[in-house]
Amino acid sequence: MNRLTPIAKCSPLLSGPLFSLLFSLLCSPLCGAAQAAPESFAIDPGHTFPLFEVRHLGIATQRGRFNKTSGTVTIDTEAGTGSADIRIDARSVSTGNEELDRLLRGAFYFAVVDHPEITYRATAMHFEGGKPVRVEGELRFLGVTRQVALSVSGFGCMRFPLPRCGADLSASFRRSDFGLTAMANFVGDEVTMLIQAEMVRP
Repeated sequence: MNRLTPIAKCSPLLSGPLFSLLFSLLCSPLCGAAQAAPESFAIDPGHTFPLFEVRHLGIATQRGRFNKTSGTVTIDTEAGTGSADIRIDARSVSTGNEELDRLLRGAFYFAVVDHPEITYRATAMHFEGGKPVRVEGELRFLGVTRQVALSVSGFGCMRFPLPRCGADLSASFRRSDFGLTAMANFVGDEVTMLIQAEMVRP
């Protein structure tokens, strides 16, 4: 008995646009390995929001997020490599409290006039089972650059109607490492970042 390869099994028997569409949908889960190659994506700003958490007064957690994020990501699942350049608009910080937002944008905290962007450049990606699980990179905040690693969970991709990938990422660091020491007696030093991210083929 002849053993057909996965690609042979999902080869279309008929021609035409309808069968080409069906072929691409049915073949993708079987032929993904054969199609694997470096792919470049653009961050989808409508579905990507970095959220931060910090202890407030030692009794509760203060949360906020940045509403504008852009950048590019390149992933090669076959080689297990990738890179990323991400830009967060510090001026887009939002806590649901306009007075607090103005304070955070000011010189006392994020100093957005002098440092309008927070950037992250991935220097290495680690994969398990063809999916990224950890990203190592450089976070630049308030003019200071530090190594910060991101944990990756829930990574997945879809091909129809447009190529799109997404994941949840998390990290923690000390704000004092970036020179942000304001209100140290009232606001915790440990910062947790939780990032919902989606990216699309440009």
